[in-house]
Amino acid sequence: MNHLEAWGYDPGHADAFASLAHDGTVPARVIEEQRDGYRVLTEHGEGRAQITGRLRHEAQEREALPAVGDWVALTLSPGAEQGVIHAVLPRRTALLRKEAGTTTTAQVVAANVDHVLLLTSLNSDLEPRRIERYLAAIWESGAIPSLVLTKSDLCDDATDSIRALGDIALGVDVHAVSALKGDGLDVLAGYLQPGLTIALVGSSGVGKSTLVNALAGGEVQHVDVIRARDERGQHTTTARRIVRLPSGALWVDTPGMREFGVWSAGEGLDEVVDDVAQPGCAVGAAIEAGQLDPERFASWVKLQRELAFIERKQSQRARLAQRQGERRFSKMVRATMKDTRRRKGLDH
Repeated sequence: MNHLEAWGYDPGHADAFASLAHDGTVPARVIEEQRDGYRVLTEHGEGRAQITGRLRHEAQEREALPAVGDWVALTLSPGAEQGVIHAVLPRRTALLRKEAGTTTTAQVVAANVDHVLLLTSLNSDLEPRRIERYLAAIWESGAIPSLVLTKSDLCDDATDSIRALGDIALGVDVHAVSALKGDGLDVLAGYLQPGLTIALVGSSGVGKSTLVNALAGGEVQHVDVIRARDERGQHTTTARRIVRLPSGALWVDTPGMREFGVWSAGEGLDEVVDDVAQPGCAVGAAIEAGQLDPERFASWVKLQRELAFIERKQSQRARLAQRQGERRFSKMVRATMKDTRRRKGLDH
């Protein structure tokens, strides 16, 4: 296995890169996003990179720009301190979320991920509605989700919690683990296959860094102590990056997200709330009969409203961009005609 193959490069990626290959261009994987650029991995090792002005200009949305996990076409100039990213290869999967705040733009949490471990703590962090949001986005991304209930050492018995989450995590493996005691780690180790990209997502303080260190057999991530006042660990991961574990698995660690706005969740939402859609018009009867949790139905309605709002905003932006493009084109035509008339006048 060569250097790139160890980081997930396979014949499919090679075929996608072939159309972008030219003298001096090499395939690379984005392994970290930084404030002023990226860290990338090529067959020669790690280095820094920037995107071209053309790529930035042509990207209609932020999600079109490189993200952690992306494979890109990169040029390395002799003597240059950093490479230049010219294009992003087609993504196999892309975990998206709506950017925090009032904006309606998508943020790529991670790209080309095979499996996503959704972490939630068995203490006060256990919120079924938030888990629904995460699962909808993960299914929509194309990756396979698993639900990991961390800090089982703080819970006398995780059986009830696992059973309660059964209706939410339909078709999803659920594991209770304790990184401190080592409980359940052998099961998670089964996910860590060479060349596979595994992402960890979850809110701040659920124990992602502690879990990474336990599975890696050493300190890969710095860990702060848990706060007694709210049973949360300090936020320790500050940037998305890929870490290669001793097993050969590629681990995408992400900062804790205090809010997770669903960006697009068509089929993904259906996977999570299939039991809500089944009653159809008989929702009221299903709730009265105890066949449907009213809070679950209310969560589904809220998600539908959020997605509809985002779709309206996207349509407005598309119409605005179209009008701006038409105005620029008209201005260009007028300028061209004016210049033509001027030149004809000079000719005579």
